[in-house]
Amino acid sequence: MTHPPIRVGIIGVHPDRGWASTAHVPALRELPQYRLSALSHSRIETARASAEKFGFDHAVSSTEELVHHPDVDLVVVTVRVPEHLQLVTAALEAGKYVFSEWPLGINLRDAQTMNALAGQKGISAMIGLQTRANPTVRHMRKLIKQGFLGEVLSASVIGSGITWGEEMEEAFRYTLDWSKGASMLHVPFAHTIDALLFALDEDFLSVSGTLVSRRPTIRMIESKEVVPLDVADQIAFTGKLTSGGVVTSHFRGGLSRATNFHVEINGSRGDLLLTSPVGYVGLGGFKLMGAQADETLHPIFVPDDFRPEDNVLTGNVRRLYELFASDMTSGTRHGPTFQDAVKLHRLIDAIEQSGGVARDV
Repeated sequence: MTHPPIRVGIIGVHPDRGWASTAHVPALRELPQYRLSALSHSRIETARASAEKFGFDHAVSSTEELVHHPDVDLVVVTVRVPEHLQLVTAALEAGKYVFSEWPLGINLRDAQTMNALAGQKGISAMIGLQTRANPTVRHMRKLIKQGFLGEVLSASVIGSGITWGEEMEEAFRYTLDWSKGASMLHVPFAHTIDALLFALDEDFLSVSGTLVSRRPTIRMIESKEVVPLDVADQIAFTGKLTSGGVVTSHFRGGLSRATNFHVEINGSRGDLLLTSPVGYVGLGGFKLMGAQADETLHPIFVPDDFRPEDNVLTGNVRRLYELFASDMTSGTRHGPTFQDAVKLHRLIDAIEQSGGVARDV
């Protein structure tokens, strides 16, 4: 059975910058399951320029107009985290499907509120944990399910935040305010730990974390202004999996001159190693290796992987939209939902509250 294209409305699209225009729009334009129907921006001139550039049917200047537009089935929220609660709530109240970027809310309470509303309305709502759609991560999950590792004993993670180092772009200044819900803990660390849990198909029983700010200041690239760095640029994490396995992780702000991304999973039968030259799991560029028994560590081929010329960021988002299209039209449950977002928010909350002492999740 052929379904008509899902008509998409995106909140806050700028013609020249922003995550919506650099990742979501290019991904959606490649998929026949979707139609770019409407977009909004607080300035109608900007909205019209964006609509003309990207091929949207309609341009509006308010969220209210977009979520109630008769030609919109799915509302996409890609703006900064503090706005998510209001915008997602408006879309759900209007009876529209919702795709919200991660983090879902600035805290666990807000995420639970949005998830509860989606459940009350009976509406499919997806969270932008796009690494779950990455071919390499999904292949790791398949190998682990097939018993490549045997019993999972432990996993070790090293990551770099890229941002939160010696300097950062002005556009990311808001991530220096913990209350905005977009720090290194909330974004690169959370994406990476979520991808690991997805690959393992496990949850945590307990976690502990130590959050430290080692750099007192950070420099804005454009203005050279030096401002306080009050969020953690060092994260030390330990967790116990439901299977009994142990996960340890160290995330650092900025980039390292040595290792920037390393995930090693050790099992009773084999080992897997995932590396990348960039800082965390969301940016891709992966190299997957593994070995069993007396084998030497060797590269593992990933079926359906991205082509070398593909943009990994757009590719991850595109694959996630493919999963969501199936969920909306065929009743499958392949894409990450608001329930998954609440679980990840609960994990982040437990780390924030732990003070280095193990806490149940």
